[in-house]
Amino acid sequence: MTWTERLAPSLAPSLDDFAALARAAFDALPDDFRKLSGDVVIRVDDFPAEDVLDSLGIEDPFELTGLYQGVDLGHRSVLDYGTEPSRVFLYRRPILDEWAERGDVTLGDLIAHVLVHEIGHHFGLSDDDIHRIEDEA
Repeated sequence: MTWTERLAPSLAPSLDDFAALARAAFDALPDDFRKLSGDVVIRVDDFPAEDVLDSLGIEDPFELTGLYQGVDLGHRSVLDYGTEPSRVFLYRRPILDEWAERGDVTLGDLIAHVLVHEIGHHFGLSDDDIHRIEDEA
């Protein structure tokens, strides 16, 4: 039984349900893409931490749907020792808000979009690079 079948229509998916959708989106990516991003930890939180918002100059927590935190592949070195794993944060409440406002995409597709965008940063792509690739697709 899927999360949509388990939940009443008026209830939003839980953090665990969201994580399951993110895992399904990651598992659906091409093998080479998954292998290159293999050490990325995917984490789902309701909102970004206050210090994260402050560091990015964002006042409204609903403005940030995802975040990449770590050293991108282009800047890594075999001499790096003891670095923390790269992380992709997906923020449940802002994603749900965008999904409800848009109404033209499934929640799974929106989660996949945010996930792929943040993994793009893991590969060293800027927001402009990612938007250009999306526009050309």
